[in-house]
Amino acid sequence: MFSINTIQEIFATLSHNKLRTALTGLSVTWGIFILIVLLGAGNGLKNGVTSNFSERASNMVQMWSGTSSLPYDGLKANRSLAFADKQIDDVKTGMKETDQQTGVIDRQATFTYKSEYGSYNIKGVNPTYNDIFKLKFSDNGGRFINELDLKGNKKVIVIDKKIEEILFKNESSLGKFIKVGNIMFQVIGVNSKAERWGGSNGYIPYSTAQLIYNPDKKFNNIAFTVKGLETTESNNKFNDKLKSQMATSLRFDPKDTRALWVWNAQRDYIETMKIFGGITIFVSFIGILTLIAGIVGVSNIMLVSVKERTREIGIRKAIGAPPASILRSIILESIIITSVFGYIGMMLGIGLTELINYFLVQSAAHSASETGMTVFKNPTVELSIVLISTSILIIAGVIAGYMPARRAVRIKPIEAMWEE
Repeated sequence: MFSINTIQEIFATLSHNKLRTALTGLSVTWGIFILIVLLGAGNGLKNGVTSNFSERASNMVQMWSGTSSLPYDGLKANRSLAFADKQIDDVKTGMKETDQQTGVIDRQATFTYKSEYGSYNIKGVNPTYNDIFKLKFSDNGGRFINELDLKGNKKVIVIDKKIEEILFKNESSLGKFIKVGNIMFQVIGVNSKAERWGGSNGYIPYSTAQLIYNPDKKFNNIAFTVKGLETTESNNKFNDKLKSQMATSLRFDPKDTRALWVWNAQRDYIETMKIFGGITIFVSFIGILTLIAGIVGVSNIMLVSVKERTREIGIRKAIGAPPASILRSIILESIIITSVFGYIGMMLGIGLTELINYFLVQSAAHSASETGMTVFKNPTVELSIVLISTSILIIAGVIAGYMPARRAVRIKPIEAMWEE
């Protein structure tokens, strides 16, 4: 074990050789600091982008009908295409990879409560819409549309939080009636999810929207989730199959690029994860190189340290110090330097990433409060990576100090004292 005298001697040596100690510590601190900053930045970027995916189902697919640009089967070009319930059934029965589906009926209407009013979007949707787009309801925020509302063609509505704030001011909207156009709807829920695009929405049962706003039963948007599509290739094949299915159902040329618009969020998510996988590998590679530079720095300076102390080692042997105690003191010196300065590098790295995250979050809160979107979030580095990195530096320092020290303690005292 290490005695108090040995530790006091080591600290005296370190304080006597301030420049050497500082250079050794700097290489350790810098290596750990850069590794944490790089990994933290990579994780922060990944967390920020993936948090935006979490605002909706990452396996979501949406499609919109367009206008044909090619003649097909005796039909002229420039036909306006629209979905009907048949297309939802075709997706459900013909595309085995799909899970939950909903048609989306979009309309614009004036929402009125007492003397307050505003123009907002109204969406006729099925209960599965909530599973696909992940709306948020606080403890006192009510609920989303359910199957009973759908079957009963009920005049109930879920509104976005911003609509409640404008129309109802400081009172709760739950249970109250608002006029949408000329129809009264009862508010059953308030969506507190941050708005992304397209403005504020009110959500009513799909069946009710069909009866009131959509007598021709036509609409232009279908959303659904998919399952079992884990690669880009499988998603591309699914997209091609979907376009072919819709081409048959809506009677347009499958090569017509304007007849159908498909957004496959699952494919985008997979591609994004591939990009971040590459970024992680690159950042890790750079971090490892920086760590190696720290190891080289520690090793070189420990070699110089032992070389300078060869004469001292000879004197200590001459007065009876056992070789094992000399080795222990050199090894402990290396452990103290790498541990202390490694901890400093770790704290500086974590502090910098958290500081950057704080300012970016504050900036996003002030400049994009309505979207809540951020590209950098929670820059975390696993503690195991930090501990392993520090341990590698400690081991490298121990080895770098042990090898020349082992040679030095084998030299006869008279030869060591003559060593320059």
